[in-house]
This record gives sequence, structure tokens and C-alpha cells, in this order.
Amino acid sequence: MADPRGFLKIRQRELPSRRPVAVRIQDWKDIYEPQDPAQLREQASRCMDCGVPFCHWGCPLGNLIPEWNDLMWRGEGKLAIDRLHKTNNFPEFTGRICPAPCESSCVLGINQPAVTIKQVEVTTIDQAFARGWVTPQPPERLTGKTVAVVGSGPAGLAAAQQLTRAGHTVAVFERDDRIGGLLRYGIPDFKLEKRHIDQRLQQMMAEGTRFRAGVTIGVDITWQQLRERYDAVVIATGATIPRDLPIPGRDLGGIHFAMDFLTQANRVCAGDDVANQITAEGKHVVILGGGDTGADCLGVSTRQGAASVTTLAIGRKPGITRSDSEPWPMTPKVFEVQSSHEEFGDRKFLVSTVEFLGNAQGGVRALRVAETEYVDGKRLPKAGTEREIQADLVLIALGFSGPEGKLLAEQIEVPCDKRGNVVRDETYETGVPGVFVAGDAGRGQSLVVWAIAEGRAVAAAVDEYLEGTTVLPAPVHPTDRAISL
Repeated sequence: MADPRGFLKIRQRELPSRRPVAVRIQDWKDIYEPQDPAQLREQASRCMDCGVPFCHWGCPLGNLIPEWNDLMWRGEGKLAIDRLHKTNNFPEFTGRICPAPCESSCVLGINQPAVTIKQVEVTTIDQAFARGWVTPQPPERLTGKTVAVVGSGPAGLAAAQQLTRAGHTVAVFERDDRIGGLLRYGIPDFKLEKRHIDQRLQQMMAEGTRFRAGVTIGVDITWQQLRERYDAVVIATGATIPRDLPIPGRDLGGIHFAMDFLTQANRVCAGDDVANQITAEGKHVVILGGGDTGADCLGVSTRQGAASVTTLAIGRKPGITRSDSEPWPMTPKVFEVQSSHEEFGDRKFLVSTVEFLGNAQGGVRALRVAETEYVDGKRLPKAGTEREIQADLVLIALGFSGPEGKLLAEQIEVPCDKRGNVVRDETYETGVPGVFVAGDAGRGQSLVVWAIAEGRAVAAAVDEYLEGTTVLPAPVHPTDRAISL
């Protein structure tokens, strides 16, 4: 284990410093300064190596957290990355954008600040890439079987890497012009610089995974044609249909879904020319939704030069500490100040949007809002509390309702449930033999760590379907340890 008395000697939780606000809002680079290696070693030493490490329970991937904490404390970075890669294909992603349910489950967190698990993880993989320890792992033999993976987000990439290493010939199809899915176009660079995606893709291509960007399955190639060409198909398209807010004035100009706004900003950051870009420059911006996507919109709006940004949440402001209804080791809903909140803008809670108000040109000029009240468990606008909030640009960041499954259902009759998610059994197989589903397309909107976990699990199921047996890690049942947003 790490220093047996580490958690007694070092009681403070410390993370790398964030770059000064005035500096970081001028660019799109990572917000954090490099961490002092001595500080990281001290923080890793706080891991207690518990008899029952609940961080394993909190992590959908089952990461061997105490083991690589110990190895990083000992300075054994190469062994640490080997342990980390045993359960997680992409720690450079989870170490940056995962909300870290493992830390909520940390035993030390019962009466002290939790171990900085996420920071140790990302430092482990960054050091490994910098020192050349992340190398291609091509299969020793090819099976002669082919697999198509549709979608290049974290679930699709994890499934593809596992299946390639098992010896199958894998092609990943992506409708966008670049590989990465939500990682590429849904998350701003200040949270996930795209070089981290590119360096992992280089490893995967060297291993033999093939990538086909700019191909829309169902249109360029039908789902039936794909099924006929490949021995197995993995659906990993994500849950991309945004939740709307159908209230009066919704058809006014200047009201957009958050992902349209973020995608365009990421394209511009990548050097693309975007015609008629949705931009916050000089505008009064209102963001509907207080989650991670809303915070991303805030950070982008700040960097684009918004005149003001107001984030509205319909519910109550969460408490600073976990409530009695969410005891350890559950993941609590607590008030969180993300980096974007430090930089700019105003946050308001218990605000219900009643109507969008327009100007003479047909664009939005304001929102009519009211105080939220709870009636029989429902959140409703309280009569007599209406007021207006100025807005030139409204971004709807209310989450996603499910995958785009219409063509899928029409072309190969894959069933969907009442939420629109693709139906699958305990082996991730749909009602069509040889067609599997993983990630948000099957479980609904969730976390990147769940997407990777399901990508690894579906790979094992596909390998067993093709070969009759598998040496890949055993699947995680789709309903196991569900984490809701």
C-alpha cells in the first residue's frame, strides 16, 4: 500500500493550481498548471488501501485504484500505467472529464477530504505518454472475423480497441468528419485538448483498427448492408437527441441547442471555417440547464466575449455537503463550482422559464421566468413571481432524450424502448442476431466512464459470439450500479 500513515500525516486534499482567470480565458488550453511531482506523491500516499476499497464499487470500470496509487507514491509510473490500463482503455479521458464517483466512495472521505484519485489517474497516463510507455498492442493472430462499430465516442472506441486486440478486423464508422464523437465536438478544449484524442487514435491505428469518418450509417450505407458485410455490428451512436423546451416563443431566432453551439466552437478551435457561426460575442447569453453541458457553454461564451451570461436551473441549489438521503458511499448531489463558474457569469436556481419574448426582427430579446415551487412533487412556475431576463442568445442544455434510432428500426427492425433506447439483453445483443449495442444508445444519457465500461463489456460479448469463448474482461450487466444524472 501507499504510506501506511500517509492519510494521518497529510490531511489536506491538494490539486494543481488553475491558471489565473484573466490568462486562461484568452485561450482554449487546459485550465490547470502542471502538478508538482512531490505534491502528487504526497496526495497518492493518502490512499489507505482499505480492506474493502469502496472506490472500486463507485467506479463503473472497477479501476484498481489502491494499486496504482501505491505505485505512483513509490515512483513506479510504468507499473502504475499497466495497472490502470488493465481496466481502463482511456484514462486520459476519464482523468479529465469524469465526475469521479470513485472519490465520492473513497473511505477516507467519511471524515476527511477524499483522495485525489482522478488527478493521480490523469498524471499517470500523461507521464506514460510523455515517456513512451504507451505503445501499440497488435494482436498475435487474426481471427478472420470482421466487426463494424458505429460511433466513435468513448463506448465505440473502447469496443473497437478491445476487439482489435482480440484479433478481429474492426472498422469504426463516424458520421462527422473527425473521429471522437462527443469527445471531439461536444467538450471544449479547455477541458479536453484534442491532442489527447489524437495520440490515442495513433495507437489504435497502429494496432490495426480502421476508421471511416464522414460516413452516415443508414444513409451512405444502410444498416442492412452493414449487417451483411460484417460478422457483427456494435451500435455505439450515443444519445444525441436533445431535450427541448416547447414553450411559447421557442421558434424565435437566437435560441439554440447547446450541442450545436459547442460543436461549432470546437470546429473553429480546430481551424475550420464555420459559416453563420452561433457565437456569444457581445451578447447577453442565457443558459438553460445547470449541469456539465451548461458549464461548458458558459466557458465557451466567456472566451467568445459575451456581454453577460446567466445560467438558470429549475431546481433548488444543492447543498455544500452530502444530504442524509445520499449517505456515503453514494454519489451525492452537491453544489459544484466548476472552472467556468469561477471565470464569469451569474447562476440562478429555482427559476422556471415560462416564455421566450421576441423583438421586431424575429429574434429573442428576453425570457419571461418565474420562481419555481414544488407542488405534489412537481416543479411549477409560481404565479405572481414573473419577471424578465434580457437575452440575445439562449442555449438549451437540458440533456438528451435518447439515440437517433428511426433508420435503425426501419432498416433492420432493431427494437427500442419507450425512452427511445435500443433494447438489449444481458449480453448487450439486440433483437437482431449479431447486432449489439453499448453506451448511451442502450442505457440512455450517462457518464463517459460508463460508456468505456460498456464498450469493454460489449467487446467481450461480441468476441464470445464470434469465437464461442473470450479472454476479454467479463461484461458489466447493463443495469448494474446504474448512475443517474
